[in-house]
Order: sequence, then C-alpha cells, then structure tokens
Amino acid sequence: MEQATFGAGCFWGVEVTFRNVEGVTDVVVGYAGGHVPEPSYEAVCSGQTGHAEVVEVTYDPAQVTYEQLLDVFFQAHDPTQVNRQGPDVGTQYRSVVLVHDEAQRKAAELAREQLAAGGVPVATQIVDAETFWPAEEYHQQYLVKRGLATCRI
Repeated sequence: MEQATFGAGCFWGVEVTFRNVEGVTDVVVGYAGGHVPEPSYEAVCSGQTGHAEVVEVTYDPAQVTYEQLLDVFFQAHDPTQVNRQGPDVGTQYRSVVLVHDEAQRKAAELAREQLAAGGVPVATQIVDAETFWPAEEYHQQYLVKRGLATCRI
C-alpha cells in the first residue's frame, strides 16, 4: 500500500470522491502544510495555522496508479482557484498536492504542466508532505454518516 495526500477544498466531498476509486483502501480527512501542531478544525478555519484541509489516501498501486489519482484530484475540483473552492474561501481550501517522494513530485508536476499547456491557469501547489494531522472523528466520513453522496452546490 502507498499513500497520496491532496487538498482540493472542503475535505468532505474530496473524501467521498477518493473512497469511490477502485484500488483506494482508505481515506482519512485531516490537516497538513501548516506550522501549528495538532490543529483543531476551528484553528484551521481561523486561517492562522497555515494548514490546508486535505485527504490522506491509502491505495494499492497494483489496482490504481498515482497518475490516475492525480487525474481524479484535478477533476474533483477547480485547480484554477486560489485559496477557495466555490463558496469556501480561505487558505485552508487551497489546491495542493503533498508529495511523499520524488516520483510523486515528478508525476504531479507533469500533470500540472499538462493542464497548463492546455490553457488552464493552474494554481495548484506542489509541496513536500510533512506531518498529517487527522481531523476530529466527527469529520471522518462526514457525508456518509449523514446519508449524503456529495456536498457540491
């Protein structure tokens, strides 16, 4: 099993999207990319921690490739938006790929370059994955627990 970490706006819908990908064995919502240890949802929403809402995806590379996960990521949100997705505004909603190794970095950079070459002004950041902080339990599988398939407008 391998891991991939993505930020694409509010993590609830992103979690559901990745859970529905064949070969994905687990998805955990959480926070990454900030400077405050053990951040809370409220702290992240304040914009003072530097964290993004992200999903940590565990997947079987024999069933789904990292490149396929990148395709899902770029299709699941608007990568042209800076610090927002739809009505959600703030640095915690930024578009970001947190890479775990050099192969992921190269694949993410290539995917971003291919979008940009097609005329898409991509704002997605590509940064090293550092500490991932799982979100509070009530955020895990939030939409599923409420019988919802999506939170899109």
